[in-house]
Amino acid sequence: MAHRQWPPRNYGSRENPQRFKQQDFNTLRDWCLSHGKLFEDDVFPAGVHSVGQQLIRDSNIIVPKWKRPWVSELSRSPAHFILDGTSRFDVQQGILGDCWVLAALGSLTQNPKFLKDIIPVDQSFTQQYAGIFHFRFWQCGQWVDVVVDDRLPVQGQDYLFVRPRQHSNEFWPCLLEKAYAKLHGSYFSLHSGHLSEALVDFTGGVAMWFNVQETPQDLVRRVQEASASGSLMACCTSQGLTGMNTQLANGLVSGHAYTVTGAKRIQYGNGWEAIIRVWNPWGSCEWKGRWSDGSEEWRKCQDPRKNKLYENKEDGEFWISYQDFREHFSTLYICNETPIPLNSEDTPGGKWNLTKYENQRIQGNPIMGGRSSGHGASRKNPLYFISVTEPVEGENVVVTFTIMATRSKSEDVTIPLSFQLFKVDPQFQEKNEGLPPEFFSQFRNPVQGASFKSRRHVTKYFHLPPGTYVVVTFVNQEEREVEFFLRIFQKEQDTHRNSNKFSFRELKDSLPGGSSSENNFQRHTQQDFSIDPSQLQSFLNGEFLKGNSLGSRRNGFTLPECRSIVALLDLQVNGRLDRSEFDQLWKHLVTYQDIFQKVDKKKSGFLLGSDLWKAVHESGFSISDELLARMVLRYGDEAGRISFPDLVCFLLRLKIMAKAFRNLTEDGKGLYLTETQWMNLSMYS
Repeated sequence: MAHRQWPPRNYGSRENPQRFKQQDFNTLRDWCLSHGKLFEDDVFPAGVHSVGQQLIRDSNIIVPKWKRPWVSELSRSPAHFILDGTSRFDVQQGILGDCWVLAALGSLTQNPKFLKDIIPVDQSFTQQYAGIFHFRFWQCGQWVDVVVDDRLPVQGQDYLFVRPRQHSNEFWPCLLEKAYAKLHGSYFSLHSGHLSEALVDFTGGVAMWFNVQETPQDLVRRVQEASASGSLMACCTSQGLTGMNTQLANGLVSGHAYTVTGAKRIQYGNGWEAIIRVWNPWGSCEWKGRWSDGSEEWRKCQDPRKNKLYENKEDGEFWISYQDFREHFSTLYICNETPIPLNSEDTPGGKWNLTKYENQRIQGNPIMGGRSSGHGASRKNPLYFISVTEPVEGENVVVTFTIMATRSKSEDVTIPLSFQLFKVDPQFQEKNEGLPPEFFSQFRNPVQGASFKSRRHVTKYFHLPPGTYVVVTFVNQEEREVEFFLRIFQKEQDTHRNSNKFSFRELKDSLPGGSSSENNFQRHTQQDFSIDPSQLQSFLNGEFLKGNSLGSRRNGFTLPECRSIVALLDLQVNGRLDRSEFDQLWKHLVTYQDIFQKVDKKKSGFLLGSDLWKAVHESGFSISDELLARMVLRYGDEAGRISFPDLVCFLLRLKIMAKAFRNLTEDGKGLYLTETQWMNLSMYS
């Protein structure tokens, strides 16, 4: 008889998670179904201990009763596990102060890829119902499957903790919260915590926190990019004077966690306004300032996307201006499977290579364990070497520790583990398994220390030049032993992305003149050596911009843009450009190429709307701020960025219209046109 392997292959993976407390969902459910009984969890029993005696005492609540979501017990309508999909609006926070969990959960509902790892689909209140449910969480490098019964603590008909949304009767948030409480030991263990812990537990990813006041000016674009990459995002307000969650006059709650659900640049007045969308797990208590529900800004907004973005509902979700967000929120959290360097100037790119160190342990040392520097580090401290072989722009190394949870509530907010990074000089690089005592000289300074906002997670981003480095771990004096999981991400230069950096084929030596250029032009023209809009598009994109990336909106000149260019330069009004007209266009392109390169110093492939005035100035024109703002609306993308084809169309129209005015005016102050002249000028040019 063959023996079944234990533990099975890939035990602890997403596909085959560990069984928490050795409880197997399928085995337990099958037993209950075969015996006609509903599951009662003796590991997390329906009693005071599972809630937490201190939470009951501090909250002045009566010892709760535990009831199932039956029609006869808690509701007059049928219970649903999930009804019409999952949504952040399914979550309604109870008296438990676990907004840090629910804010992360709200973000999780926006990412089906992560959500399916947390909530298995093989459970409901109808098919094979046995009073048992299960959820999966990431713990220190392993996925863990946690089973719970569906008895929930109540007082009368009121839920103590997360409650189903009114009228929907969906219980997946209530049961998920119970499973997470079981994982941590009790509901009380969730009464306060760090957002980064829940974000990592829900994804197995890397969570990074950012001081909102220190984030770059293009925060809205970064949030949009993080959202597009599938990242989870949440934020916190600052603690008030009392340290309690207090609703302020502006509608925000002090010391509270929120979900970041979106960001937009919206048309307002003569310009763009940056706004961020935020959701409160309380399901109420919304922001009352600019861009809030029912605000003057929304009433005056003429953006065509308004109806899709704005709903005046008391659901806890609201928009807030970028400036107000920076003023009233303290920390932004972003979590993804791979690092997201928000403070990098360039758009995140490149491939991240991962090295994992599982089941790591470090013994406490009463003499050296609590030191904050590498001086005197013993050879017992685990050492982890990093080799950077090539220069990479921006942050290229991320070190992230996850410390094994202790399963007990602790008021100590000091993380038990810290680390420092040192550069290893050539004379110490021969043996990577260790370093001699003289390496840790009192004169040796680390590259950087660790920064963190959690008891269980330490993450630090580095920009490291080529060389060899070592990560040295330390444990606080009061800790006898710390178990941890270490991941080191190293960024590999994305050669494909670099090759797509915007670069021009120089025009000054191309056209007009030169036999090869003449042949290229003739290949795209008609027999009479004229060129129509589609041929112009083929020529510009095929001969001039081949292989170039022209910004995030799209590549190359579009057919409508080429039609506009032809109409502006078509003196014979025949819908084509002859050779002399084309030569004039080429001279303009040479000029605009030079202007674009001067303003786009980073070769990013687009100009920021705030820099458009520089291009106008370089072209020799001066226009009003009002017109400039409208041109950003007219020629920019959603983020207000201007591609090279956009710039060509704008500057060419600016030049042609200015010339038309000078030709038509008699006094230099105005002009008189018949209706036919006005229509011909405005509709075709």
